[in-house]
Amino acid sequence: MTDVVVPPEWVLERDDLVVVDVRDGWEYDGIGHIPDAVNVPFDSFRADEQGEGEAGMLPGAETFAALAGDVGITGDDRIVAYDDDHGVFAARFLVTAELYGHDPSRLHLLDGDYTAWSRRYEVSRESPTVRPASYRARFDPVGPLVGLEAVEAALADPETTIVDTREEGEFAAGHIPEAVRLDWRELVDVDSRGIEPASTIRPLLADRGIVPECRILLYCNTARRISHTYTVLRGLGFPRLAFYEGSLTEWEREGGRIETVPRVTEGDSGVAGSRNADRPE
Repeated sequence: MTDVVVPPEWVLERDDLVVVDVRDGWEYDGIGHIPDAVNVPFDSFRADEQGEGEAGMLPGAETFAALAGDVGITGDDRIVAYDDDHGVFAARFLVTAELYGHDPSRLHLLDGDYTAWSRRYEVSRESPTVRPASYRARFDPVGPLVGLEAVEAALADPETTIVDTREEGEFAAGHIPEAVRLDWRELVDVDSRGIEPASTIRPLLADRGIVPECRILLYCNTARRISHTYTVLRGLGFPRLAFYEGSLTEWEREGGRIETVPRVTEGDSGVAGSRNADRPE
């Protein structure tokens, strides 16, 4: 899966990495962490409400630059991020860095999480010595992120596949029209806590119409889960990936049309319904 998603051995063999642990501080300090990893908790690079930053749940370029600089990250660093939830929170850090201009070829997700690492490799409770750095963050308006208008246009574009990365029940309760469902966890190997092999993932994607020949537009509720799917698809070499940062929260707030999947009963055709959505409480 190229070197977007990297195994622990790849991390151990290199000395040119900044390893970023995005778990809460109490986990980093109390449970332990990968040796020399710095801590940037998930909530610190995530806005409290949509719209605080440039789009969706982005924290704002100034906030992200301060967070990265405080732990010694520079714009030229090669970063490996991890969490303890199969990589979904770590992937969000990587996507955020990319949207603020960090070279995506220097952004990597650890294959497996802290639990998987700790089963086989050394961990530490010692915080590394950090020298604060200057990190320049600038929102990239021509990157993979797209807005509501682009999603509306994609509804009529046969070359775009809209992908909902949420759970089956969420999808049934309401989704963007024409979307196919791919729960992000379907790409996770439960036993290894890492990513399923490409040989397993590619047929699964193809069965849903998610193929490299199409533009793939991803959404969930608040752009956390699509970060993981985006990272995996990038690792698989999908060339045209679009990232709806506002996701279903914005779509509903702006009155976007929603399709539902009604429960099928005897004599029921099971045809999806649709509605104009109000903002959920």
